[in-house]
Amino acid sequence: MPNINLIYYLIAGGIFGALALKTGIPAAPLAGALIGTSILSITGKVDVANWPSGTRTILEIGIGTVIGTSLTKDSLVDLQSLWRPAILITFTLVITGLAIGLWTSRLLNIDVITTILGAAPGGISGMSLVGSEYGVGAAVATLHAVRLITVLLILPLVVKCLNLFGIIKS
Repeated sequence: MPNINLIYYLIAGGIFGALALKTGIPAAPLAGALIGTSILSITGKVDVANWPSGTRTILEIGIGTVIGTSLTKDSLVDLQSLWRPAILITFTLVITGLAIGLWTSRLLNIDVITTILGAAPGGISGMSLVGSEYGVGAAVATLHAVRLITVLLILPLVVKCLNLFGIIKS
């Protein structure tokens, strides 16, 4: 019999992901699924789901495939003009993440590895895997989940407002 808790999480993620589609925010299904499953998990009424072995790998391959198919010959042409900003943005994010992680650790007296990995530019999966090697995977995943949900909800609204006021054109 399949893990019933996993089914509950899939239902919560599916419902909230579908509802989020109506908001028009970018990556709405992802944000909705994150919010739905987080709410269910936070209530404590459903135990943590045990994913079947290999599921994570299959999902990561799927996500990589979705992202990979969006890269085209035009992407390579764009890279000729975007490699400098890519390097600058990456360098700035890494340095800023380190500074914020170190500062947060000192200010809030939290484990420095957790705050550095939590402030690092990267996704939940990758940074959580790195964090798990240091025994802080769940904490890092939590920090990144909060960051991702916040960014997915707030930045599209900021872009819409900047567009409304004519500051940017999208």
